[in-house]
Amino acid sequence: MSPGSGASTSLDGGSFDTFFEGWLVRHEHYLEELLTAQQQCSEYQGDDVKDLITRVLSHYQQYFEEKSRVAQRNVFLVFAPTWLSSLECASLWITGFKPGFALRLVFSSLQDLSREQSERIERLMEETKVEERVLNDELARVQESVAAPPLLEMARKQARRTNVEGGREEALLTLRKALEEVVAGADLLRMTTTMKVVEILKPEQNVRYLTAATQLFLNLRNLGLPKDANTKG
Repeated sequence: MSPGSGASTSLDGGSFDTFFEGWLVRHEHYLEELLTAQQQCSEYQGDDVKDLITRVLSHYQQYFEEKSRVAQRNVFLVFAPTWLSSLECASLWITGFKPGFALRLVFSSLQDLSREQSERIERLMEETKVEERVLNDELARVQESVAAPPLLEMARKQARRTNVEGGREEALLTLRKALEEVVAGADLLRMTTTMKVVEILKPEQNVRYLTAATQLFLNLRNLGLPKDANTKG
């Protein structure tokens, strides 16, 4: 797909919008199941809890896989996602949640961490900060290397653009390739950080942690959509 393929760009964004609608329905169902697991601990034990955790993680993995496909076709779309509200977009770090925030959520959602668990999470936070800094620096270098305008501004324009001036096409291709690599690195850090947290926590703690994360996502969306509607109105 060429950088200026407007029809394909529109189709890709629209396809993800459709996927995201279905994903949100499943997201709400998983939240109900997580809440039920918390309230009915005696009925959710052993393999049932582990199965629920696995399914919820697979649900999030599906989102990242679909987003990755969009990024490979046109990375600018994931920097200006039409499927998210303005409030949700404002909270993004390199097209998704910031791993460090997910780690802070562990401490705010769980009050029964052991000393060993707390120490392991704290070490993971320090390691993650370093990785985040590397990706931030890489993103800055990408923009500087091609004399790119502010990324969000370019993303909004290129995500829907129907053609690109010949003189800029080569630079745009270079930018897109570099951005794809940064986004892939950020998504990998998000998923590996999450999996490390899951390994540190006990199954019942994971249920509470994933419940908090799932609720936070929906709360942010429920706050953002009405604000956007009022702005448009």
